[in-house]
Amino acid sequence: MPRLSRRAVLLGGGSTAAVAAAGAAGVHQGVLPGRVWAQARLGLNGEAGVVPDVAPGPVITGSFRSEHRGGVETGWALARPPAAVGTLPLVVALHPLGSNHAKLLGPELELDRFLAAQAAEGPSYAVATVDGGTSYWHPRPDGEDASAMVVDELLPLLAQHDVDTTRFGLLGWSMGGYGALRLAGLLGPERVLGVAVASPALWTDADEASPTGFADADEYEQHSVLGRQADLDGIPVRLECGTGDPFYRATEEYADGFPAGAEVTASFEPGAHDGAYWRRVLPGQLSFLGRRLDA
Repeated sequence: MPRLSRRAVLLGGGSTAAVAAAGAAGVHQGVLPGRVWAQARLGLNGEAGVVPDVAPGPVITGSFRSEHRGGVETGWALARPPAAVGTLPLVVALHPLGSNHAKLLGPELELDRFLAAQAAEGPSYAVATVDGGTSYWHPRPDGEDASAMVVDELLPLLAQHDVDTTRFGLLGWSMGGYGALRLAGLLGPERVLGVAVASPALWTDADEASPTGFADADEYEQHSVLGRQADLDGIPVRLECGTGDPFYRATEEYADGFPAGAEVTASFEPGAHDGAYWRRVLPGQLSFLGRRLDA
């Protein structure tokens, strides 16, 4: 399985710095208690990603009352590159916990500006975002199912706006990263051309899974993507997670669990579970998806 190289951690200066360097190396490898806290305090999370200084293209917005989300009014947006005409390929972007469709296009990420920069360098495509609440994009005991909302409600709606919804890409962060991996595995290569995720919310111990998205360990195990990497057979996958992210080790284990010959690229560089890291890796993710949509 191809891997992008990990960056070395360099600290220098006298005996005090040598002790700090030893600790920093341990933090970087994820073996010290409080690794996430310590890596942030030692300044080991790398440079923050910068939003491209380009004008975004047009954004269509709307909402619908989602049956799969219990009748909740659900907002959505469709961002197109500047000057793009005709029917475009599509990527569906799933937001993290505590976010929504609008935040992905706002100061938190400014996805529409990154999309415009991607179109200037490579194939053009549109990106759709939609509100998924806090359900972790999977069926919940109360009947809510944001993943079914995407397939049964959002995609038919988007088909009316000059995008190709027959086969598409998936993009996601944290809760949405987990959701994108799970949805790609359910739909298979007949529908999904590629999936790129950053900091996917994964747990190797079901008892530690977020109570926001999983009522108990049984619910997590029922919908976990760990151990089900073969479901993504035939779908190119790009995984990114910062070494200062609480999901780093679980994502690393997930990456190692793909069958031999799977088309998977995994990158584990300095970074936290935040927009600064997500902005840094987003250009590579969009380029990856553009190549798959254009293949």
